[in-house]
Amino acid sequence: MQMLLQRVYLQIYFQLSIINMMGKSIRVKAPATISNLNCGFDVIGLALDEPSDILELELTERSGIEITGIKGCAGLSQDPDKNVVGAVLRAALDRAGSRYGFKVSIEKGIRPGSGIGSSGASAAAAAFAANRLLGNIFSLVEQVMLAMEGERLASGSAHADNVAPALFGGIILVRSYEPPDIVELHVPPELSCVVVHPESEINTSVARGLLEREIPLTTAVRQWGNLAGLVAGLYREDYELIGRSLVDYVAEPRRSSLITGFNELKSAALNHGALGAGISGSGPSVFALCRGRESASRVLEGMSETMRSLGIAFDAYLSPVNSHGTHLCRKIMPE
Repeated sequence: MQMLLQRVYLQIYFQLSIINMMGKSIRVKAPATISNLNCGFDVIGLALDEPSDILELELTERSGIEITGIKGCAGLSQDPDKNVVGAVLRAALDRAGSRYGFKVSIEKGIRPGSGIGSSGASAAAAAFAANRLLGNIFSLVEQVMLAMEGERLASGSAHADNVAPALFGGIILVRSYEPPDIVELHVPPELSCVVVHPESEINTSVARGLLEREIPLTTAVRQWGNLAGLVAGLYREDYELIGRSLVDYVAEPRRSSLITGFNELKSAALNHGALGAGISGSGPSVFALCRGRESASRVLEGMSETMRSLGIAFDAYLSPVNSHGTHLCRKIMPE
């Protein structure tokens, strides 16, 4: 009897929370991310300060999802069945058992196909905002699971190495997917990130298709050693160990050929003092981790000069590790 009363109480509370939010909008910001960090394919990623996506969401009495506009990227579909935001919002409504709907507008600051978590940021923003308007009924890990539905639509794989750091901030290890086990790792205070994004696009599903389904045991052992070394280096604030561990034996050998000038760009980063460098996500962005902002500035200049010498247009970012993840950038207010 007591359990039944608790369920009734929670249902009433849930409905009252939704009624209170009806007709109000929320504006949230979700950061770009670097996933894999060379040695941690699909299980590790970090959040950047910039660039970012912004999403404005309204809870509506009318069921269904309406995408009212997309700024910053003309090529994305406003059909909610073909947009990662729509997939996440639908999953949130289904999991909440809600008969209501959402109206959403999207501002893309992260280019799709850039390799720095464009779909992941939009998916994270959608999960975070939906949770707020539905009465904070989902934990952060549950929000990660919702956001993964957006990644499933984008790439065919429900991976969390972008959406988890986008939501949590910091550096995140996905220890397990079944059941989900998200681990926040220590961030050394001097760690800085440089990202160079050539003006080209790589489809994530195509990049994933290049990977071998099976890898030799010797390769796996080397990769496991580097991942363990990276985690140890983060906790010990051992920057040299971090650098030695940023080696990829699984994805980079298969994917680097998709990125024009990758070898020159990576060499420039290392020659200018980076701890390590590699492909961000599926590419074409190339990242470098550095000790201190001064070192990162030199690395950024060296990588930028290389891109200019190759005649390739690019965007570049220098960022600390973002500590707060997806967050509210405007209070809930009436329309």
